[in-house]
Amino acid sequence: MLQVQNIEKYYGSRNNVTKALDRVSFDVADGEFMAVMGASGSGKTTLLNCISTIDTVSAGNIFLDGENIAELPAGELARFRRERLGFVFQDFNLLDTLTVEENIGLALSLNYHDAGKVQKQVKAVAGQLGITDILGKFPYQISGGQKQRAACARAIVAGQSLILADEPTGALDSKASKNLLEIMTQMNRETDATIIMVTHDAYSASYASRVLFLKDGRVFNELIKGERPRPVFYHEILDVLALLGGDISDVI
Repeated sequence: MLQVQNIEKYYGSRNNVTKALDRVSFDVADGEFMAVMGASGSGKTTLLNCISTIDTVSAGNIFLDGENIAELPAGELARFRRERLGFVFQDFNLLDTLTVEENIGLALSLNYHDAGKVQKQVKAVAGQLGITDILGKFPYQISGGQKQRAACARAIVAGQSLILADEPTGALDSKASKNLLEIMTQMNRETDATIIMVTHDAYSASYASRVLFLKDGRVFNELIKGERPRPVFYHEILDVLALLGGDISDVI
């Protein structure tokens, strides 16, 4: 579904160049939930930005459903993001002037979908995530947990090919973090959403089915959860983070 092939990313000028990504390659299967981990400066956010086309690669290719998104013309990038990608942000990014229903269906409306079709799709995904009763409310009228579910519904409502989450639990307390991770797991299981989540937190990463570790812009290691219980997987993640060295507080 997603193929990242030998991508490199450089920042800076000729006399002061930083190599943020160094020949990174991996595949993500359709319906997979993958976490990306690494210390500050390891390249994990740069990687997500390149996949999302927010940033461009210096070399290499990124294929999504067979389309090389690294070569998309500038004029097609906004359309590509609306139609093919869903985003889950730390602070939800819901618009206070729109109802929950309007927030969830915004991407569909921007793509000029029929109003009746938009409403039907929004209600279907809201039902899956248990928020049908708040569709008429505004974001400031609902709880943080309901905002989480609304943000997740917005990410998947249009049937986007890929959901990208950048430190989605970074601004949440432990209870809210657990709730969001369970929602994302539900999205993955019930809607077959393909998710890539960048996180510094081993507990969050343990909800994924695979964890990719970056160090100095390169793939350092990966773990596949398989049938192991999440607590066992969590401790295996901690073991790899210890091998990464440096200031482990940066990554756990």
